[in-house]
Amino acid sequence: MSIKKVTQHPTQNEGLIFERSQTGRVGYRLPKLDVEETNLDEILPAELRRTDDLEGVPEVSEVDVIRHFTRISTWNYSIDLGIYPLGSCTMKYNSRLNEKTARIAGFAGLHPLAPEQEAQGALELIYNLQEDLAEITGLPGVSLQPAAGAQGEMTGVMLIRAFLDERDGEASKDRRVMLVPDSAHGTNPASAAMAGFSVKTVRSTDEGLTDMEHLKQLCADGGIAGLMLTNPNTVGIFEKNIVEICAHIHDAGGLVYMDGANMNALVGVARPGDFGVDVIHLNLHKTFSTPHGGGGPGCGPCCCSADLEPFLPTPRVEKDGDVYKLNFNRPQSIGRVKAFYGNFGMMIRALSYIYTHGAEGLKEATEAAVLNARYLAHHLAEDFDKPFAADPMHEVVFSHKKQSRKGVHTLDIAKRLIDYGFHPMTIYFPLIVEGAMLMEPTESVGREDLDAFIEAMRDINIEAQENPQLVIDAPHSTRIGRLDEATAARKPVLRWKPEMEASAKSA
Repeated sequence: MSIKKVTQHPTQNEGLIFERSQTGRVGYRLPKLDVEETNLDEILPAELRRTDDLEGVPEVSEVDVIRHFTRISTWNYSIDLGIYPLGSCTMKYNSRLNEKTARIAGFAGLHPLAPEQEAQGALELIYNLQEDLAEITGLPGVSLQPAAGAQGEMTGVMLIRAFLDERDGEASKDRRVMLVPDSAHGTNPASAAMAGFSVKTVRSTDEGLTDMEHLKQLCADGGIAGLMLTNPNTVGIFEKNIVEICAHIHDAGGLVYMDGANMNALVGVARPGDFGVDVIHLNLHKTFSTPHGGGGPGCGPCCCSADLEPFLPTPRVEKDGDVYKLNFNRPQSIGRVKAFYGNFGMMIRALSYIYTHGAEGLKEATEAAVLNARYLAHHLAEDFDKPFAADPMHEVVFSHKKQSRKGVHTLDIAKRLIDYGFHPMTIYFPLIVEGAMLMEPTESVGREDLDAFIEAMRDINIEAQENPQLVIDAPHSTRIGRLDEATAARKPVLRWKPEMEASAKSA
């Protein structure tokens, strides 16, 4: 009688730590109890004590835990691994010097409720960052309180409403139309609606710019509260008519909010305040190299003109002689938008980034970001459809027009990039470009990495023409292929239960 030997091969499709649990397995050993046992009834009421003996907690050894989480960590793609070409996201490398600065004990260990006299160093840092951002944007009023770009954006729109209500009084109720170009970021209409405005869309021209005639027509209709403009816009083109745009909105009695998510194309070169912009938000977790992604924390400062400054969130960090203080006495303020004073760790990193670069370095970073995007645009223009002829700024948009003739679409191209070892670009945004692929290399990427990315994109184009099914079925190198992403987003399984494992095995 022969016994067939079955070999178990290790799998990289790592299960949950709960699924590795084995009864009785532990990664620790406690010393023998050498004190008298305490009557728990005298210390903790029975209704507050667990009775399940920690049932359901994984029973695993130390090596089980280490290998489990180490294996999972190897699946991640990060900015430390390679180019992150997500357009509109500015995924630049985060300097370790900034991280070291943020870990200085006096900053990292400071309690948010510490009194002003014990937090002078932190308040000075916040004040200096406010001053630097005011100089960079050309807008003197700055609040670092907003915790993300969208919150900074909403704060800016709330400033506009507060200013109009103060200026126009009861008549401001008739000024509730916010203009938003169709090339704007998707959060712009939502922020306007949350602040009580109705939204009208401004068309784009075939050049990818704001349609001036349509803008004038909408302004003539009356009721204009303002314009929410992204510049450079989401197709990566600088709005060359920005001064004229601002003048038209001001003549109509409105204010101009500029979405600063694309500020990485302007820092050290052009200041929004000089264009006529009234308020802008910035993304410290984009332009100023603080950690980005994973849900936060972020920091979306709001910068505004002197006319809007009284309405900024409270408290404001101000300097009185040699002392820094928190000013809560701001009767026109829109109030708080974030607990305490914002995400302080992001501010430390941003100021470290600014000080490290200096004025010349910030300008050089901007120029390198624009150069890199134009390098991509030049070398991929023959392989992929480039819908707008203008030279891009810090990001460039392509479409799947050439590849779709073979049945290959933007999603397929993005998935195939994974097989080449790259994180996909931003896809299907901006919405005004069919099958959009938005790429932003940032200044962090050197020429070798750019060339490798270009070569991969060219190879994918060849595959799309000669063997389209190869691209359509991608990715091929991942542990899991194409997911049902709609179902995963709408019906996520957020909690593991033992019966789920049993039913899965029986199936």
